[in-house]
Amino acid sequence: MKKLAVGILAHVDAGKTTLSEAMLYMGGSIRKMGRVDRGDAFLDTYELEKKRGITIFSKQAILKWKDMEMTLLDTPGHVDFSAEMERTLQVLDYAILVISGTDGVQEHTRTLWRLLARYRVPTFLFINKMDLAGLGKGAILDDLRKILKETFVDFGEAGTDHFYEQTAMTSEELLDEYLETGHVETAGIREQIINRRLFPCFFGSALKFTGVEEFM
Repeated sequence: MKKLAVGILAHVDAGKTTLSEAMLYMGGSIRKMGRVDRGDAFLDTYELEKKRGITIFSKQAILKWKDMEMTLLDTPGHVDFSAEMERTLQVLDYAILVISGTDGVQEHTRTLWRLLARYRVPTFLFINKMDLAGLGKGAILDDLRKILKETFVDFGEAGTDHFYEQTAMTSEELLDEYLETGHVETAGIREQIINRRLFPCFFGSALKFTGVEEFM
């Protein structure tokens, strides 16, 4: 069984803890999904966190999914507790960056992105609150590419020509493969993710469980 340390990061109020709760619930680690606004989130255990409705201290939970055992580390989203979050980055195999579909890339999101780049952490993005978002997926992806200046690809389109075109543009080898075969093998895509040349994006609503299973 693969064992991974995965951190989940976000600007405050993007829905980071809600996504953590949804993943733990779907993986069978908790029987009931808590909520930050009710003060019963599984990972917000300290009284001050329950009172303020934010994550202050990094905490971890074990999540099992198929052939993987993930140590999921929920980190503070508020800028005042960035030092606590940064300590966590140094032990991660992968990171999940949660972005609010209603707010897009915020200033603290840029800070998180710079830190993820500094520590060379391969990163998956979950664009949350899409049930409330005014912008569509295409516009959000355009903003990500413009502001964070990396290759972001909608993995909800996996298997389509457009998906292969987007992933193939990340290296000459993949582009040659795509031009010859019309698709790109999973191994090549995985390598680009690990090397931080490709950043998978998934869209949904953690509160409503939309897109969470596909993301996992």
